[in-house]
Amino acid sequence: MSSSNYYDVTTWPVGNASKDVGEVINSIIADIKDRQSATDENSGGKPGAVIYLPPGDYHLRTQVVIDISFLRIQGSGHGFTSSSIRFNVPEDEWPGLHELWPGGSRVIVDLPKGADTEEAKGAAFYVERTGSPRISSVEFSNFCIDGLHFEADGSGMHPENTYVNGKTGIFVANENDSFRVNGMGFVYLENALTIYNADALSVHDNFIAECGSCIELRGWGQASKITDNLVGAGFKGHSIYAENHGGLLITANNVFPRGASSVHLSGVTRSSITNNRLHSFYPGMLILAADSSENLVATNHFLRDHEPWTPFVGVGNGLDDLHGLLSVTGSNNSVIGNHFSHIIDAESIQPAGATPVIIRLVAGAGNFVSNNHAVAMDVHATSSDSCFSAQVDALLTTEASKVLAVTAVSVDPASARNTILDSGSEAQIVADRAVNAIRATPAIGS
Repeated sequence: MSSSNYYDVTTWPVGNASKDVGEVINSIIADIKDRQSATDENSGGKPGAVIYLPPGDYHLRTQVVIDISFLRIQGSGHGFTSSSIRFNVPEDEWPGLHELWPGGSRVIVDLPKGADTEEAKGAAFYVERTGSPRISSVEFSNFCIDGLHFEADGSGMHPENTYVNGKTGIFVANENDSFRVNGMGFVYLENALTIYNADALSVHDNFIAECGSCIELRGWGQASKITDNLVGAGFKGHSIYAENHGGLLITANNVFPRGASSVHLSGVTRSSITNNRLHSFYPGMLILAADSSENLVATNHFLRDHEPWTPFVGVGNGLDDLHGLLSVTGSNNSVIGNHFSHIIDAESIQPAGATPVIIRLVAGAGNFVSNNHAVAMDVHATSSDSCFSAQVDALLTTEASKVLAVTAVSVDPASARNTILDSGSEAQIVADRAVNAIRATPAIGS
């Protein structure tokens, strides 16, 4: 492709992309700003540019600072492979592995460690522009951002299992419009994607896993979507988190286990969480907090089971089984047509002897809970040193010793005037019938 607005990092005359792609991209951005200085020229003036990273490894030792609109940084392959599995294989077996590192168009975050622990300082790509209009239409597409290693955190865990290294993939600091993060790979970053004050953001078709936290929408925002991603955070962080957003669409995501939550929404209103597959080793899978109201939670598949991989057995998120797989603090939410599989060893229940809760209405009013189905089984927990085989075996096993007693819907005193229909038997619904409308699922033979 021949265009003055198309740049290849490997042919740009400033810097060396393999040694410090950050220096190269910053130089390219400076060139774009120098050439595209007119704001109104023939009804145009600033078309932006494409920066291309061919397949290869690119160390990033200088933070990329983006302050222009209409910029697309693209590669030729998200390149994800599991660093976690490899780091938990004995080193004497590494020579027999087909690959050791992620591939594709791979940016390796090698920013120098400093005394400043602020998350933005550790970001490979830092986006910030003040003034009017908001920075718009910045796109990240089809390349890998790799944090390379995690570090010891004083816990005694293997350093590569801590999810801590002070590195962030992309950090957007202030108001933005119509950003796109599509087809990317993120691996071994403490924070993969952190975006403040997003409007019409699309996070779509990415592979974001083995990161401390994966997707975090902070500050406030509207009309954004998180769709069709493969996502899995570490036990200290969020797979999908959003605060103070309206009109957010979270759909068709496959959320892997080990994140402290699958989806955590704080102060989110009039949004949809639909058709996701959510898998977790802990309670607190989907949390609607801080008066999250008028949201639709529908046709999601929840699977809560036990951690089968030896390096992480015994790790938790600090919540007990009374918290609920889905908890709601807010009003006028609709929870409809979800399937819950709760497949755990009864001996692991916390507190001991408690009856685990599936849906918990914590506070608020006017929530509508209808036609949800819970399958709860008591299984004997096993573990394996092989991550892949252990996980697949756990997913495919449906045999169980007996049915596990659960509370399908629990309503706290601070939540009232709710309608609960066909989401559990009479005995499985714990609620004050005087202040909530309840129709239990009919029992066989009744």
